[in-house]
Amino acid sequence: MAEANNNSQIKVLIVDDLTSLRLQLKLLLEQYRDFAVIGEAENGEEALIQVSRLKPDVILMDVSMPVMDGIEASRTILEKSPAIKIIMLTASDNERDIFASLAAGACGYCLKDFAPERIIAAIQGVQAGDIWLDSAIAAKVIKLYEAPRPTLPGDGNGRGSAAALESDQAEQTREIEEPLSQRELDVLRLVVKGYSNKQIAEELTVSAETIKTHMRHIMEKLAVNDRTHAAVKALRKGLL
Repeated sequence: MAEANNNSQIKVLIVDDLTSLRLQLKLLLEQYRDFAVIGEAENGEEALIQVSRLKPDVILMDVSMPVMDGIEASRTILEKSPAIKIIMLTASDNERDIFASLAAGACGYCLKDFAPERIIAAIQGVQAGDIWLDSAIAAKVIKLYEAPRPTLPGDGNGRGSAAALESDQAEQTREIEEPLSQRELDVLRLVVKGYSNKQIAEELTVSAETIKTHMRHIMEKLAVNDRTHAAVKALRKGLL
């Protein structure tokens, strides 16, 4: 069993609206001397209070909770305490939640059907400065970030034709020649931070319909089908 907290232990705060999961995680971590569970919270607002009072090293944070969800809570916590490491816990491998969590500053993303040794490795990894992703999540992130590799018609030896190459270069140039406006960049920066359209509208003091129009123009200019890929492409191209 874990002993009383000392300077060498990793102080962990558990945030989840399910009492049973909080208990499961607490019982697991208490078996290891390296960890000290210093508190619990059942929603994001409670987490903010506990963080201010307890100063944890690592937070195990549920993505979906009432009152304040884990993404908003993470963003708020890290604005004030950037040294804290946050591992998101979720039953979902939804790409939007993954991207919003990482954009909010989370260092890890773990599915709730975790094996005990994996959650231990996750906590130790993020505390050491690593990014830790569940293997199923990592595959999605890699797919999301990998640059497109167009297939070019060739001569049978893997060499693409000059015409096809010029066409691809022209497409890249076309994108560059349609730059995003300053307001569109402002919208994208908030998307990267995990803001919803409603939150962006409130931040920029415009209507939600205006934000929808901006998003449509952004996706057209970047040749993508949703806001997540728009944010990823903008980051990859160095637009933000």
